[in-house]
Amino acid sequence: MGHHPDVKITVASRGSATGPPDLRGHRPARRCQWPGAHWRLSETTASRRCSGMTDVLLAVGTRKGLFIGRRRRGTWRLSGPHFAAQAVYSLAIDTRGGRPRLLAGADSAHWGPSVFHSDDLGETWREPARPAVTYPAHTGTSLERVWQLHPAGPAAPEVVYAGTEPGGLFRSEDRGETFELVRALWEHPSREKWVPGGGGLAVHTVVTDPRDADSVTVAVSAAGVFRTRDGGASWAPSNKGVKAVFLPDQHPEFGQCVHKIAPDPVDHDRLYLQNHWGVYRSDDAGASWTDIGAGLPSDFGFAVAAHPRRGDVAYLFPITADIDRVPAEHRCRVFRTADAGASWEPLSVGLPAEEHYGTVLRDALSVDDADPAGVYFGNRNGELYASADDGDSWRQLACHLPDVLCVRAAATA
Repeated sequence: MGHHPDVKITVASRGSATGPPDLRGHRPARRCQWPGAHWRLSETTASRRCSGMTDVLLAVGTRKGLFIGRRRRGTWRLSGPHFAAQAVYSLAIDTRGGRPRLLAGADSAHWGPSVFHSDDLGETWREPARPAVTYPAHTGTSLERVWQLHPAGPAAPEVVYAGTEPGGLFRSEDRGETFELVRALWEHPSREKWVPGGGGLAVHTVVTDPRDADSVTVAVSAAGVFRTRDGGASWAPSNKGVKAVFLPDQHPEFGQCVHKIAPDPVDHDRLYLQNHWGVYRSDDAGASWTDIGAGLPSDFGFAVAAHPRRGDVAYLFPITADIDRVPAEHRCRVFRTADAGASWEPLSVGLPAEEHYGTVLRDALSVDDADPAGVYFGNRNGELYASADDGDSWRQLACHLPDVLCVRAAATA
């Protein structure tokens, strides 16, 4: 694990001649703001108790290592890369039980994929002596990468799920140190008809129901959504209403190329889904889906995230098309709904105004649990952006990073 010297982003005092305009003011000049950028908070923002001042941990997985950001008293400090030259496809920040643990799914071109964990907010990392995720010999396959790391709800405080390629779900009961294959999903009768998506045959999303530890929803590319209500003993496809535009039968029982799912924080039966063409909402825990893409410049994309506390609020980053994977209308904009998809508004204050070509991948859009919520995204141009006010305004945290593959954030105080 290699380290470069820490880089610090400081917040200049109000009235500083060196600081850029206020967060809610004019659009800043387009220049990379890391390292050496000085930020100042507007009077409106600074007067809010938590806006941009809550301590936050930010983890950014890239094609060539992991970068860690810490915001303390309004000042960002970033360090890295950890796991130098390893692609970090998955991250989790497990804050359950007051014992924060970071998990990272990294892939070495020499040693292969592994799951690392840190109990000191990313200062040091440990890799188990035996591989944490291993396919049993009878499967005749091996781990290619870990696409998702997901701490389960409070009812299962030690449980972590790992979604992997080639299409296997694993469960840990020791906070991510060892995992076992969930055999019922691996042996599902439909599996022989699953096909790899563009990124491979991957279980890339895991959603757990905070009311019921036995209720788990996963998304598989390209097989669609599957649900269990008995702790993984049995699974059923749950794709009613979701199109597979690339198949002769566009409404199959399974086979959709679902890109991401995000759960509503208030209505636990409500889910948001970004599909390979199509944006959907479920109000019955995934049993059926309704198209909510009207009002977006494109309903193709990879990422979707829900607000951590406000019901009906979700975020997307629309992409032009599957054959033209750049931001819709060549503009860098996050779109937000505040009414569960009945309408959408673009969020672009502080984002680049010129034509933009940075694609945001499925796990590269994230929120923290501060108040107001922080919203973050990174792109394949190596740019990292943050909002400290629910997405109303943005600042660039970093540029010239390797491809950003995943982003996770959590309030730490």
